[in-house]
Amino acid sequence: MRNRIEAVMNMGQITEEIRKQHKGFGEWNLASEPQNHQTILQILIDGRDGKAVDVEGQPLPTLIYLSREKRPKYHHNFKAGAMNALIRVSSRISNGEIILNVDCDMYSNNSESVRDALCFFMDEETGHEIAYVQFPQCFNNITKNDLYANSLNVCMEVELAGFDSNGGPSYIGTGCFHRRETLCGKKYGEKCEREQTTRNNNERIEENASVLEEIGKVLASCSYEDYTQWGKEMGLKYGCPVEDTLTGLSIQCRGWKSIYFTPERKAFLGVAPTTLLQTLIQHKRWSEGDFQIFLSSHCPFTYGHKMIPLKLQISYCLFLLLAPNCLPTLYYVAIPSLCLLKGISLFPKISSLWILPFAYVMSSSCAYSLGEFIWCGGTLLGWWNDQRMWVFKRTTSYFFGFSETILKQLGFAKSSFAVTSKVADEEESKRFEKEVMEFGAPSPMFTILAALALLNLFAFIGGIKRMIMDVPAHVLDSLLLQLLLCGVLVFINLPVYQGLFLQKDASRVPYSVTYQSIAFTLLACSIALY
Repeated sequence: MRNRIEAVMNMGQITEEIRKQHKGFGEWNLASEPQNHQTILQILIDGRDGKAVDVEGQPLPTLIYLSREKRPKYHHNFKAGAMNALIRVSSRISNGEIILNVDCDMYSNNSESVRDALCFFMDEETGHEIAYVQFPQCFNNITKNDLYANSLNVCMEVELAGFDSNGGPSYIGTGCFHRRETLCGKKYGEKCEREQTTRNNNERIEENASVLEEIGKVLASCSYEDYTQWGKEMGLKYGCPVEDTLTGLSIQCRGWKSIYFTPERKAFLGVAPTTLLQTLIQHKRWSEGDFQIFLSSHCPFTYGHKMIPLKLQISYCLFLLLAPNCLPTLYYVAIPSLCLLKGISLFPKISSLWILPFAYVMSSSCAYSLGEFIWCGGTLLGWWNDQRMWVFKRTTSYFFGFSETILKQLGFAKSSFAVTSKVADEEESKRFEKEVMEFGAPSPMFTILAALALLNLFAFIGGIKRMIMDVPAHVLDSLLLQLLLCGVLVFINLPVYQGLFLQKDASRVPYSVTYQSIAFTLLACSIALY
């Protein structure tokens, strides 16, 4: 399949041999462009056809190929628009009560997951209340020590489980079984409980495949949603980079409940980003979208007031307020180091009893974080990588997410949707498997990371020099905590120094980024020492 796809891309057209296999391919022509083409739809397998069987004679389900219409003058609304088109087309062709949504890079790893989800929906006592059953998001390409902290183990095993106990998990966009009617805007009420016991599942679609294809093309057209509630009160919500979170919140605010289920065998597996830049861009989009929700009319404290429990409203803020986390993190990463260069003490003296609260908070936080990470199946080095990415994401991804959200609120920017690339060349893949951090492409995020890393290195060297040349007892008493913090940050940034000065292959920090970061660091140090 890969060879056939690459051959078509190189030729710029689909061969006659492939066109003859499926009539839908015949509609892709040289005039077609990714963002400018008609609806292309074909029912590849009609489940109603008695001849649609596998090699063992077992009936096959209906299988449809759909590429919705896209035109330059219509906003296609990315993943949310694609999902809504699929909801409409499938409602006319099969109209199944339950919809499974997975990302394009994910596959089923547990054949029991469908039955597990249906057990919740069909529960005689509470099944009528359930809108969706969310499974964890898991990946099949995580390295032993999870270099980029992409496994999200603590998030999936602890935080979303906490969501579940506080009223139901948020919808995370993949690995989720939905009740169709809840995605179409239905509110929960007593009528839903009665329908659970009186539903008639014997309705059949009578039209033949050709008629259904023509109807489906209309449903997937650009203009179909004009002057409708699709993207507002029906389907996935538009206008937000994290349409999944917003859609799940709106479903819960309509009275429905959700379930988080973590089977022993992972239900679905996908592909995690394999470079640092891919990871940072993904978290930038997540944090930006979440913060937009918090500042919008869909803020859980207002939109969810009296609709969902207060503890669930607070739970949502765990993610919605990730972007503002950049501010305290940037302060602790930069200001203590600059003050250390000047010899200004920010923390209590070691000889003072006021050092005890700081020591307690630092040690207990690290111990709790480490214990939690190991309990979720991580390693000691994996925890350290997680701490590194904790700093990297908050000083870059969340900073850009926070800044762009504020600019959007002030009318100086528009929302964007950055698709996370999951494609890596052979050399990148080898370095990823060896857990060598990949920089490679120039990016403002790398400029910030490198500048902060160099700032802490200069400050640490300056602090050591001050300890040696000044009165040791005085310096040790007043600046030791700052020196310790600076030393930890230097240790965290070891891969950055390696990328700046030691790596010679394509994974190194680009020279332009190196020069910019050195210039910014020297400027900051000069201002601090002035």
